[in-house]
Amino acid sequence: MRKIAIGADHAGFELKQHLVKYLSGKGMQVADHGTDSTESVDYPEICANVARAVRDGKAEIGIVLGGSGQGEQIAANKVHGVRAALCNDLYLAEMARSHNNANVLSMGGRVVSAQLAEQIVDMFLSTEFEGGRHERRVAQLGEIEKSESNFKKGA
Repeated sequence: MRKIAIGADHAGFELKQHLVKYLSGKGMQVADHGTDSTESVDYPEICANVARAVRDGKAEIGIVLGGSGQGEQIAANKVHGVRAALCNDLYLAEMARSHNNANVLSMGGRVVSAQLAEQIVDMFLSTEFEGGRHERRVAQLGEIEKSESNFKKGA
């Protein structure tokens, strides 16, 4: 059984609810990190919690949702070991997984329909990382992340 962590702000709430039902119906274990309504809420901590679940091995893949998905992707990418990709179409979902080994999917609830979101999630989940030349590049991303973790402003 695949484990998926999911979270959304108010703008992504309805799409999150749809995807929780969709993924659960496909036999996946879904951990919902919030939010629980369309009432305005800040997304950074919700998305960081989804990303931490992936980083810590509690979920295989994370999904973060907002109005556009852009801020949610940025928030998830602040967590070390996470490669979050904004994928509001099928091609980007395929490339994010096959070339970048993305482990968190970000989408915009105001950008994609529920039916397209299902297709994007399916593409993201079914696409394998190609490795090869892409392995080297993903490793370089990790090296940048390590070097930046020691950065001190003004030092």
